[in-house]
Amino acid sequence: MPPKKNKQREPSPAPAPATEEQADAPPPAEPTPPVQVLYCSVCTYPPEYCEFGERITRCKEWLEEAHPDLYAKYYSDEALEAKVKTLSLEAQKKIEKDTAKKEAKAEAKADAALKKKMASQVTIKRIERNKRKHITSIHGLEAFGIDLKKVAKQFASKFATGASVTKNAQGQDEIVVQGDVSDEVLEMIEEEVGLLKGIPADNVEIVEEKKKKGGD
Repeated sequence: MPPKKNKQREPSPAPAPATEEQADAPPPAEPTPPVQVLYCSVCTYPPEYCEFGERITRCKEWLEEAHPDLYAKYYSDEALEAKVKTLSLEAQKKIEKDTAKKEAKAEAKADAALKKKMASQVTIKRIERNKRKHITSIHGLEAFGIDLKKVAKQFASKFATGASVTKNAQGQDEIVVQGDVSDEVLEMIEEEVGLLKGIPADNVEIVEEKKKKGGD
């Protein structure tokens, strides 16, 4: 049987030269960059929508200090005058009344939250399991806006031991650390180490729970 002959591939045809129309065509348009949006650090709305929030006064103070050009655009005498011209006197009074009511409500809510926070108690409990073994539970940190899971990881790394978030007998979340580290935890809170910030030292107490005789 005669051997098969390899077929030689024919060379690809050269690309056709550009036509006159193609040569005169404008270059492709540049991609449109993403729009940068500024958000108010008080209400988290864009500045032009701060008036619909509950803290317009603080929003204006922030905007005037951080972005005076935008403050002039939205709240200068000229800008307010132009805006007022489109409203009736009755509508203006209603807006002012509603704004004052919203701000008062927001301030009252913030004050109530602060009072509740300052009245909250953090309890560090040293719990005896046997004569040589203890665990430490920390309850009440969440009242100060602290993420319990993240702090449990901080304790585990700091003390090189197990630490987790569990439910106590009252069904409330607490952090349980293996070992007696109650004094060290108190010191970390007082020195605001890592995530443990904003907790008044007077709101922290250490208690001890002895092992009950005849029980675990």
